[in-house]
Amino acid sequence: MLFYYANSGHKVGLERVRRGAALLNILESQGVETQLLVNDFRAGLAARDLGVKEYVTVETVQDIDAIADAGNSIIIDSPEDDHGRLVKYCADFKNVWRFEHDSSDRSVHGEILFKSDCLADDCVDSLIVDEIFFDQKIKEERVLFFLGDADYNKNILNNKTFFQEFDMELLLGSYFFVKYENDLEKLFTTLHEPEDYVYLVTKSSTIVTSSSQTAFEAKLSGAKVIYLNIDNETIYPVSLLEKHNIDIVNGFDIEALKMYLKQDYIKKENKIKLFDTQKITSAL
Repeated sequence: MLFYYANSGHKVGLERVRRGAALLNILESQGVETQLLVNDFRAGLAARDLGVKEYVTVETVQDIDAIADAGNSIIIDSPEDDHGRLVKYCADFKNVWRFEHDSSDRSVHGEILFKSDCLADDCVDSLIVDEIFFDQKIKEERVLFFLGDADYNKNILNNKTFFQEFDMELLLGSYFFVKYENDLEKLFTTLHEPEDYVYLVTKSSTIVTSSSQTAFEAKLSGAKVIYLNIDNETIYPVSLLEKHNIDIVNGFDIEALKMYLKQDYIKKENKIKLFDTQKITSAL
């Protein structure tokens, strides 16, 4: 059994859950028995919408062995401090993979790293996008904005002068506060529910987002993508986004976003490939 732990919640959103669902869907299609571990039921419901059949909630990264048995394999997709638990995991489990925290991260106890610049046999590529985004659909003309699944610090409201400059539609995040929508509807032409995520990402002509996972999904779907690089934790480095011809706007820069929105979109060769599971399946 392979367990995938994806850190989730109202402060960190669902990026790791989306990445985990993408990988587990591929592995399930290959006959690998898997189990997704998340931190809350909302993340589990989102994972089901993305094709994951079952999930289990755990408190933190330190609780993986409350579910997984010795001899199983685990993947850790989390920036949390494991408080030394990783030592035990590497001793008890058959395989331990974890996603790098940044480019300077190194394996400490023999675990194998998922890396954004993996060029060797002792690591795994961290860029994983679900195959549903490989099927490009006819686009509907809209500029869709998706900050991410969480806006705990109310970045949108705190930068309302920025959003008032544009006619964008908003895809709400799964963790947005209940009464938040009343304020947001004054800044966007339309508000879309989180359940419409896959439809809107695959069908929208232009997508502005501060979620790096969404940026890659939208790019693969054939949309014009602009990544809003704000002060938040991202699961992929900006350099990887640039490598895949995704335009970058640093901060809430009105003029920069206007410039990119006005530019004609020229489709370039897609460099994103369906994730190769060989390094994982061969070790199970």
